[in-house]
Amino acid sequence: MNLVSWTPFRDMEGFFDRYNRMMGNRDLAILDDDSIPTNLRWRPRADISETKKEYLIKAELPEVDKDDIHIEVENGMLTISGEREMETEEETEKQHRIENFYGKFSRSFTLPSDIDDTKIFAKTKKGVLRVHLPKTKQAEAKPIEVSVD
Repeated sequence: MNLVSWTPFRDMEGFFDRYNRMMGNRDLAILDDDSIPTNLRWRPRADISETKKEYLIKAELPEVDKDDIHIEVENGMLTISGEREMETEEETEKQHRIENFYGKFSRSFTLPSDIDDTKIFAKTKKGVLRVHLPKTKQAEAKPIEVSVD
């Protein structure tokens, strides 16, 4: 009896390869944005957390220079956008497999009403963008007694 080692990720990789070939997106990561269906474009992953003082959005932006990141707040929406360009070592370099997404990206988040949008700031470190959204100081709700006549 022969033992065969099972690698579940190899099966998943094969599934995605077949899917991309079937959908005509074999080289999905290097196509121009206009040729990629809207739902398949690159959207950086983001985590959102909250403390007593602020909300924090952490977005994964590997290989994206801080000069290529744009953050805008308008009408209660925060939008993070930019572009990740594919770099090759040489003009003669041949790509055998590209699994990362390249090109333009954009993520938008609806802001809560207790944000002080004049104090929003962002930092980037090790491929992670951290957008700090300080909360406003709101007056504490006090119970109001209403008399009934």
